Amino acid sequence: MLEHIPHWLGSALKGVRAGTDKLTIVQEGLGSFAAIDLRSPAFANGGRMPDRFTADGEGVSPPLFWSGVPAEATHLALLVEDADAPAPAPLVHAIVWDMPAGDGQLEEGAIVADGRGGAHGDVGRNSYLQEGWLPPDPPTGHGEHRYAFQLFALADVANPGETPTRGDIVEAMRGKVLAAGLLTGTYSRGEPAEVGPIGEVAPA
Repeated sequence: MLEHIPHWLGSALKGVRAGTDKLTIVQEGLGSFAAIDLRSPAFANGGRMPDRFTADGEGVSPPLFWSGVPAEATHLALLVEDADAPAPAPLVHAIVWDMPAGDGQLEEGAIVADGRGGAHGDVGRNSYLQEGWLPPDPPTGHGEHRYAFQLFALADVANPGETPTRGDIVEAMRGKVLAAGLLTGTYSRGEPAEVGPIGEVAPA
C-alpha cells in the first residue's frame, strides 16, 4: 500500500518517524530483565532484509531462532514493529502469543493466520487488524526503516484474549517479563541499498 506514495512525498516525510523510544521492549512497566539471544539466518542484526520477506517479494515472515530463555519462563511472545513508520506509534507487523517456553525457532513463513499452520502459538493482529505477517512496505524515498523483532520470555501472564493486539499484549506482559531479545532488520525503497550481511545458521 505505501509503495504508492510518490517519492517526493516519502522524501518530505523523512523526519516523521514513530521512534525507537516507542517500541514495546522499552516501555515502562515491563520490568527489568535478562537478555535472550535472538537471531535470523536470513539477515544479521542491523542488516537489510532480503526482498522475499517484504511487499516487494513473496511477503513471507523471516526465519528466527533464539537461546537463553530462563528455565522459569512459561510463555514466549514475539512482536515485530517498524520504529520508523511515519506515524505517532510504531507499525505492528506481527504478534505471536503463547509460544512454548524454551530455546527454539520459527521457520520461514511460519507467521500466518491461525488455522493455517505455521507459528506455534496464538497469532495476533497487526496494524492492519489482520492475523499474520504484515510484509514491510515503507514509503519510497522515506529512507531506511528499522524493523524490531522483539521476543519476550514471560511467567504467570494473564490471558490477553483471542487474536490479541499490541495493547492487549503490553498490558498482559506488565511486570511479567523475565528476559527479552531484540533483532533489527532494515529495509528501504527508492535509494541504493545492498542486501547483507546474511545471518547465522540456526542450531540443529
